[in-house]
Amino acid sequence: MRGEQEMLDLILSFARECDEVRAVVMNGSRVNPNAKKDPFQDYDIVYYVRDVEPFRRNMDVVKYFGEIMILQLPEDMSDPPPEGDGHYTYLMQFMDGTRIDLSFNALHQTTVTLKDSLSLVLLDKDNLLGELPPPSDAGYLPQKPSAKAFDDCCNEFWWLNPYVAKSLWRAELIHAKYILDTLLREQLLKMLRWYFGVQTDFQKSSGKLGKYLKGQIDAELWALLEGTYSDSQLDHIWEALFSMDDLFRQSAKSVANCFEFNYPEQDDIKVSNYVRHVKKLPKDATEIY
Repeated sequence: MRGEQEMLDLILSFARECDEVRAVVMNGSRVNPNAKKDPFQDYDIVYYVRDVEPFRRNMDVVKYFGEIMILQLPEDMSDPPPEGDGHYTYLMQFMDGTRIDLSFNALHQTTVTLKDSLSLVLLDKDNLLGELPPPSDAGYLPQKPSAKAFDDCCNEFWWLNPYVAKSLWRAELIHAKYILDTLLREQLLKMLRWYFGVQTDFQKSSGKLGKYLKGQIDAELWALLEGTYSDSQLDHIWEALFSMDDLFRQSAKSVANCFEFNYPEQDDIKVSNYVRHVKKLPKDATEIY
């Protein structure tokens, strides 16, 4: 694997050799002073250019940086649809393990960089960007919830619970796992990010998809979180659901106490009782009650 300095030299040499490139900015974890360094970190690079068109679907760009393992061109894909703001990106995973996410942006799009707190100017031929503050994760800190956001999260979480229960009773593995691991977990992680914010006074980032949560929630809650990840056995998925409910309940009550929100205790009790009732139903039941 090529080292960081070698990669930065390569990134800058492309920019210096190409007159169209007027500025180079690096974003992401490699410029985050609070991110743990490791060899898998991407190089998130933005080239600001006079004209983006020459850099669209230009495989000479890809070849310049090394031997490709796999390439993705988001602006040429239909699913997910492209952003359509005029930039063009190469997501490049190389055979030696390094990865560059390289975006060509028009000069007028420098305002995007100015808004990103994780930005480090590597080259600025025309002083387009001026002097930026040192990179920090200030723009990625968890935000305090409003009462409405908290209520909506709780409502969606408990609303989705019966879907999982019914799917498990029907032995509909795919549907149950999707609701649990995608829709329900989304609400759980939202609440955990608020809980993380409360524990850190909203001064630390919980990381993308909550990857830094472990260091800021106590061992009991972390054990519950681990218990929400199950295999394909239906009984184990039931236990994962119960762990998820318990974890959501504890973290949500803590957030509610901090902000003097009202936790929907009755929704929790009634839905939890229903879910446990469904689990006990015989598989040949023709009535719920």
